[in-house]
Amino acid sequence: MNQKTVIIIFIVLSFAFVSNSINIYLKPFIENNSNLHTKESEGRLVWQRNNCQTCHQLYGLGGYLGPDLTNVISSPGKGVNYVIGLLRTGNATMPAYHLREEEEAQLIAFLISVDRTGKSSPLEFEPLPFGQIKQK
Repeated sequence: MNQKTVIIIFIVLSFAFVSNSINIYLKPFIENNSNLHTKESEGRLVWQRNNCQTCHQLYGLGGYLGPDLTNVISSPGKGVNYVIGLLRTGNATMPAYHLREEEEAQLIAFLISVDRTGKSSPLEFEPLPFGQIKQK
C-alpha cells in the first residue's frame, strides 16, 4: 500500500470511530428513556438495595441461607401473597422488611419477570469460575 491509501484508510476509520463515539454518548439524551424505569427494573434496584442476593439465589447464583427465588412466583403453594407475607412478617431466618407499598410492588414485578424467563433449579446447574453457571 502506498502512503496515500494508508492516510485515507486512517481518516475513514478515525471518522467512523468519532461518529460512533458521539452516537453512543448522545443516544441517552436523544432517545425517550421512559422505558428504562419500568417496575421490573426498579424492583431489581430494590433487590440490590436490600442485599437480597446475600441470602437468596436467582438462577442458582447468590447466597445459600435462603431459597432460590427464580420461580417462587409460579411454585405451587407460593406466589405473590406468599412473598408479600414473608417480606412483611419474616420468619426464623429472614427478617421482616418494612418496604413501602411501591417498593413491594416493584420487587414483586421483578420476581414475576424473573419467573417468566423459565424454570431454574440450582441442582441442574454447575457453578463455573467468575460467577457463571452451566447446565449439567
